[in-house]
Amino acid sequence: MSAAGQLAVEALDVAYGEYQVLWGAELEVRPGEIVALLGPNGAGKSTLVNTISGLLRPRAGRISFEGQRIDGSPPHRSAGIGIAHVLERRRLFPFLTVHDNVLLGAHNPRARPHREETLARLEALLPLLKTRRSQLAHTLSGGEQQMVAIARGLMAQPKLLMLDEPFLGLAPRMVEEIAALVRRIREGQGISVLFIEQNVELSLRLADRGVVLESGRTALSGPSAELLRSAEVKRIFLGDFAL
Repeated sequence: MSAAGQLAVEALDVAYGEYQVLWGAELEVRPGEIVALLGPNGAGKSTLVNTISGLLRPRAGRISFEGQRIDGSPPHRSAGIGIAHVLERRRLFPFLTVHDNVLLGAHNPRARPHREETLARLEALLPLLKTRRSQLAHTLSGGEQQMVAIARGLMAQPKLLMLDEPFLGLAPRMVEEIAALVRRIREGQGISVLFIEQNVELSLRLADRGVVLESGRTALSGPSAELLRSAEVKRIFLGDFAL
């Protein structure tokens, strides 16, 4: 694992009771980098991200963030040191307004004093937050809800933003808008992004690097351009007939 890594996951084993999901998983995110976490259904992608954010405790292995060991730490500690996690299917409070949902992201002590200036910056980045400010979250489209969920994550002033399937179920136009938003987050604010996605080509065209899980193990890792050409990636996602 490179010493330059902002996030380093090493030899991670994670189990649900007696059922082991991750076996020696490895992952690295460098400062200001976009990394795609790929793999077929059931490969362990969400389990890996949930363990990084503290929702799950590993059975073995090590997770470090900016040189500080965090495996086994509770989720509020991860948020406090600069890791924001936008869960799959957005998880907004449906009967709260857009404004109230977004403000909930600034609950940690590091972000709370800067809440108003962070909100102003996010409203400039995402005009939707201002135009739909008083609208109840459940009345938004799926793509709009995803943008609000990402904004809520950014309210925590993260150094690393983790997104679990941000494109799931969205129309193609909205997929492009969310992808463009991810690029702006990195370019405008220098925030690293780790995201989970099933669509290999979409992911690798957005990310700098990809990490591929197969059956709970890190099967491949490398620059996106290399993985796009990889016969092994085709085998993992399409089966041997693709070769």
